[in-house]
Amino acid sequence: MPHEENHRSQSIGWLRAAVMGANDGIVSTASLIIGVAAAGASIGNILVAGMAGLVAGAMSMAAGEYVSVSSQADAEKADLEIEKESLKTNYELERVELAEIYEQRGLEPGLALEVARQLMDHDALAAHARDDIGISETSPARPLQAAISSAIAFTIGAALPLLAAWLSPQAQLLPAVAALSLLFLALLGAVAAKAGGAPVGRAAIRVTFWSALAMLLTAAVGSLFNVPV
Repeated sequence: MPHEENHRSQSIGWLRAAVMGANDGIVSTASLIIGVAAAGASIGNILVAGMAGLVAGAMSMAAGEYVSVSSQADAEKADLEIEKESLKTNYELERVELAEIYEQRGLEPGLALEVARQLMDHDALAAHARDDIGISETSPARPLQAAISSAIAFTIGAALPLLAAWLSPQAQLLPAVAALSLLFLALLGAVAAKAGGAPVGRAAIRVTFWSALAMLLTAAVGSLFNVPV
């Protein structure tokens, strides 16, 4: 029976993206709600501002991820075209180049050259894409998937402080949104740290500290304009 190991690094990519999206949704929306509430806005205007922040933030995340991952995909495609052309004109030199990479990883020169030969005989472009360029077959760039995932993660995160604001009496809205948002963020940081094998307490404290600072700053800005909006 083959021995199988579950490595946390295999899932850290999607986990990091999901956590970042939800974290941004909570922090930005909670900070926006707190800032508007500190300015003396009515509950209706606070909720409108929070909803607008949710929609704008989700679309911003989606657009940013789509552009970023599309650029990555374009760069990977261009690199593969360059490598494909080089394999046509300098096949033996490309084999030597691949063998040198394996030598640097610890293989003896003769074995490195043999490994390079066998891999290139099987699929030369795939071997160079993986070991020379660093393009992994298991994690290709998918712009649309990245955009949708980021938007969903942000929306879920932003919905939490917005729901807290909707359910809280206006007199307790500001502390309720701040406390619940910080609780959500601490739990999110702890879950992400647990899944990634990192210290849970440190992750929770780190995300709570910076998020609390963001909320305090927006509350300070809102208090400077203490008029109904």
